[in-house]
Amino acid sequence: MSSRERYTRMFPVSWEQLHRDSKALAWRLSEMPDIRGVVAVTRGGMFPAAVIARELDIRVIDTISVVSYDWQDQSAEPRVVKPLAIESDGEGLIVVDDLVDSGQTLRHVRKLLPKARFATVYAKPAGRPAVDVFITEVSQDTWILQPWDSEHQFVQPIAKLRNGEGE
Repeated sequence: MSSRERYTRMFPVSWEQLHRDSKALAWRLSEMPDIRGVVAVTRGGMFPAAVIARELDIRVIDTISVVSYDWQDQSAEPRVVKPLAIESDGEGLIVVDDLVDSGQTLRHVRKLLPKARFATVYAKPAGRPAVDVFITEVSQDTWILQPWDSEHQFVQPIAKLRNGEGE
């Protein structure tokens, strides 16, 4: 399935919104006992993990890099390209990513860290079973445009586009 067929909606997220949503996730996680460390799934989980670690006053932070897609193509099998620096079965760890789409990345990490808890800022229906806690659910056909993947730029007014000006 092409990305045009798969993603028919766009959900742009600003840095401010991502910060607020990450902080809301930290509030939910603060109710969980015995969180001693944060694992960010790179790259998307790095910003939310930093906010969560700050809010929960956690100093043990690690990353795991799992590649399972290239932009909008999610056909690849997940593979770890940077493992954890610490050895763990996941007990006392919260694994953080920006979003869960199909769930294949987090299911792969869960095999490596079976006792960890998993949290994402955004979740899609197909991926929800792979995550323990999330803040916002979006439809499966929505592309979440994160702030690191976009920039502000001038856009022509609709009236000018309709008149064929400024394309």
